[in-house]
Amino acid sequence: MRIPHPRSLAGQLFAMQVVLVAALVAGCAVFAYITDRDQATVAARSQATAAAAAVADSPSVADAVRSDDPSARLQPYAEKVRRDTGVTFVTIMNPRGIRWTHPDPDRIGERYLGHIEPALRGRIFPETYTGTLGASVRVIAPVRDQRAGGRITALVSAGITVETISAQVRRQLLALLAVAAGALAAGGLCAYVINARLRRHTHGMNATELSRMHDYHEAALHAVREGLLMLDGQRRIALINDGGRELLGLSENAVGAYVSELGLPSPLTGALLAAEPRVDELHLTAERVVVVNTSPVSSGEQRGTVVTLRDHTELQALSGELDSVRGFAEALRSQAHEAANRLHAVVSLIELGREDEAVEFATAELELAQALTDQVVAAVAEPVLAALLLGKAAQASERGVELVLTPDSRIDDGLLPPGLAARDLVTIVGNLVDNAIDAAAEGVGSGAARSARVTVAVRADDGELTLHIADTGAGLDPAATEDAFRRGWSTKSTGRGLGLALVQQAVRRNAGTVDVAGAPGSGAEFTVRLPLATAAPTS
Repeated sequence: MRIPHPRSLAGQLFAMQVVLVAALVAGCAVFAYITDRDQATVAARSQATAAAAAVADSPSVADAVRSDDPSARLQPYAEKVRRDTGVTFVTIMNPRGIRWTHPDPDRIGERYLGHIEPALRGRIFPETYTGTLGASVRVIAPVRDQRAGGRITALVSAGITVETISAQVRRQLLALLAVAAGALAAGGLCAYVINARLRRHTHGMNATELSRMHDYHEAALHAVREGLLMLDGQRRIALINDGGRELLGLSENAVGAYVSELGLPSPLTGALLAAEPRVDELHLTAERVVVVNTSPVSSGEQRGTVVTLRDHTELQALSGELDSVRGFAEALRSQAHEAANRLHAVVSLIELGREDEAVEFATAELELAQALTDQVVAAVAEPVLAALLLGKAAQASERGVELVLTPDSRIDDGLLPPGLAARDLVTIVGNLVDNAIDAAAEGVGSGAARSARVTVAVRADDGELTLHIADTGAGLDPAATEDAFRRGWSTKSTGRGLGLALVQQAVRRNAGTVDVAGAPGSGAEFTVRLPLATAAPTS
């Protein structure tokens, strides 16, 4: 047995609309019929009253009543009035109820069927009564003879049969039914057109399926870690998930805001507003590195854009750590090569019988290497930072640059707060030292007279961690200080310019500041200040 598929939402709405329109039209038709019937009865009574009153007030009627043969004069007059006023009958009778006129001449002389007592008392009154012509709405009025002092000398009855009234109502009802049928057809056609459009938009799904799809939609939006934005044709945010808010640093009320008013960096705003697709573009926010993909969509005249965002911050940090490890490996390889050369020199001195010179040479090299290690380990108790500085010292030495740790450098173990990630520390110090080594090494390559040096000072006091890195390179133009932290800016080859931008992001994530000093030709100085959770303990 095949289970019937639930009717689509558009079909349900169409059926409901048709039933509603039909019920509304039927109700209006019934109400109009009842109202028309009542109005027809009232109109018939008013028409009969006017006719009876006009005949009763006619002087010729009073004169004819005083004649020897009232019927001969009154019958033609009554028929003329009946035809002119459109009533069914006009009957004139004597006070005893004997007819002088009647539409059927054979009924003249017979007693009137109906009540005449109120009229004999001088009152015009209506009633519905069944007479010789059938049930009718009639009015009886007294005829007063002014010559006889206003005495009632005759009675006039005018009426319209119920059949005549019903025939009139039926004609009106047929017209009403025609209008109702037209209204029903027009309403059904409009409902069909509207629901055909609705069916296209809902893809023929019923209410249960739409509700389930909405639930899945909401669950997917909250479950996906990547950022998802949907922009409408006016470049306003029509939809954004939790990941998108987190990656862009937006509030809960971001929906409906224009992209240009979000305060995002200009390159990222340009990518979101671009009409052409963007594929795997790397952009920086205040605290993150994001990969942006955009895809324009169209729906009739409305155009929009679907944007996906991926967090590239951790990957970029890992890439920086990988570069540092690669640098360490290169430094170790260089040191191994130098150690082999020194070992050959020591062996050669021993073979030549010059043991004292061999001991002196080996001891001097060991003391020089150990002195730097002892200085770094003694001043910097943080193992990650100490290892980084030792590795960078080896890299600098390989490139002919001297890396110096100032005597006032001091970071005791346990001072760095848990919120300051070691990865951020590596990003900040590693990129700044790398840039300083590159700047100092360029002076070596150009044959500058002064020695190439990078000076590093690290201190933890007064509730903050201070990192000071200075070099003897070409320096930095003060006008370019603000642009130095912008992604893509670099004094080196194209494709560089990300290191300082990552430094600024890491500093912002830890609520710190970074300052640049130094003039062209005198080297650059970078100072980073990061707040600590607790002040440095006193010794």
